[in-house]
Amino acid sequence: MKELVMLIRPEKLEEIKAILDEVNCGGMTLSTVMGCGTQKGVSTDTEGAVNELQGFRTTINLLPKVRVEVVVEDKAVEEIITKVRDICATDHVGDGKIFIRNVVDAVRIRTGERGDKAL
Repeated sequence: MKELVMLIRPEKLEEIKAILDEVNCGGMTLSTVMGCGTQKGVSTDTEGAVNELQGFRTTINLLPKVRVEVVVEDKAVEEIITKVRDICATDHVGDGKIFIRNVVDAVRIRTGERGDKAL
């Protein structure tokens, strides 16, 4: 089994969900996150008042992303990667990343099933 952690542009989420349904992925965990990679986000100077006595200037360098986590059988990994790249790749910095991790075991709490059966 493998865990895929995909950091994608928010506007690609519905298409990613459709891909995961298509390959019969049993479930997913989604999180809204902020981050930056090689592009270092978008720099914007913002002026405002923290309170009436003190002002501040900050650089915003984090971009919104969606973190999609799934655990799948080994045989599904390459198909998912290919389809996600086809949908998400724009040839611009900030398209996202996919991290692939080995999963030693999984246990379905309700039934006690283990391994691929727990997915």
